[in-house]
Amino acid sequence: MPGSRPAYSVRLPAAARPSPAPVAERTVPWLRIAAAYAWRLILVGIVVYGVFSVLGSFQLIAVALFLALIMTAVLGPPTDLLDRFLPRPLCVAIALVGSALLLLTLLALVGNAVAGESGRLAGEFRGGVHRIEQWLQRPPFRLSPGRLSDLQGQVTHYISAHRSSLLSNAVSGLSRAIEVVTGGALALFASVFFIHSGERLWGWMRDELLPSGARPAWDRAGRVAWRAFAGYTRGIIIVAATNAVLVGIALLALRVPLALPLALLEFFAAFVPLVGSPVALGVATIVALAGRGPLTAVAVLVLIVVIGQLEGHVLHPLVMSWAVRLHPLVVAVSVIAGTIIAGVIGAIVAVPLVSVVWAVLRALRTVPQ
Repeated sequence: MPGSRPAYSVRLPAAARPSPAPVAERTVPWLRIAAAYAWRLILVGIVVYGVFSVLGSFQLIAVALFLALIMTAVLGPPTDLLDRFLPRPLCVAIALVGSALLLLTLLALVGNAVAGESGRLAGEFRGGVHRIEQWLQRPPFRLSPGRLSDLQGQVTHYISAHRSSLLSNAVSGLSRAIEVVTGGALALFASVFFIHSGERLWGWMRDELLPSGARPAWDRAGRVAWRAFAGYTRGIIIVAATNAVLVGIALLALRVPLALPLALLEFFAAFVPLVGSPVALGVATIVALAGRGPLTAVAVLVLIVVIGQLEGHVLHPLVMSWAVRLHPLVVAVSVIAGTIIAGVIGAIVAVPLVSVVWAVLRALRTVPQ
């Protein structure tokens, strides 16, 4: 303006000028957070896929070591108890030989039960099949006798037409049996060392393979992982044994054929959470339908519901209180994912693996006092 002093422009130095905001800060916060989690999850997914790919290449060794860990979790406490009175190698031998004799005795009882009732069971099943045919001919199915005969003829024709493929499957099954024997021998060999000196093996791996700064965290994670795995293994064995006893008593009371083998099937099927017990009891329902009729089969169906509720609401909360407790949805997703990745073995391994991972994450998040 007229009479005023001339204006002077001042140039700020380059260091004092405000710099434009980075592109990452100009994005919305939720997108930044989602992107940060996304690339980390992608890396974790790649690592998990790589681990499962490597384990798939060495599936026999991985399964054998898994079985060895199960035997160590089950036989470790009685071995430690005997260690107070006897030398450690003798305690390990007593635990392994005693458990093997117990398992062989149980299998011998099942075999004798099946062999002793084979003649009577054959007659009962023939009569049961005839009763099922009569039941299917009545409402609501109304299948004609000709239709049932056609179904039987189709089954017979399929077996005769695919006899060569069935024979090749049997031969491949023989090779799988050899792999099972090899894996069992490796599992037994590894379990001897795990039970006898597992603590020293872990100490050697920690001190020789890890840098000194990472040893405390890895040691804490390893011990928490073993406690979670051992707790889950002992808990699932107690739950499976309880289910098998209840099923055996109920089937004996209902006079269902093959009650003892079906109870043993229930014991092994209970190791697959949420799925194994219903499948085993479904087999028991079919046997009851063929051997005792529809009313007994309905009673076995009621037994499936009762045992499922007892397992889910009583046994698991009480028995698994010392192990990592997972939400049923997490258990279901883990079983399905394990089945997709590795079949029946994946379904068995999935839940203890997720339990161990979750326990380790909780332990590493907690700062030791």
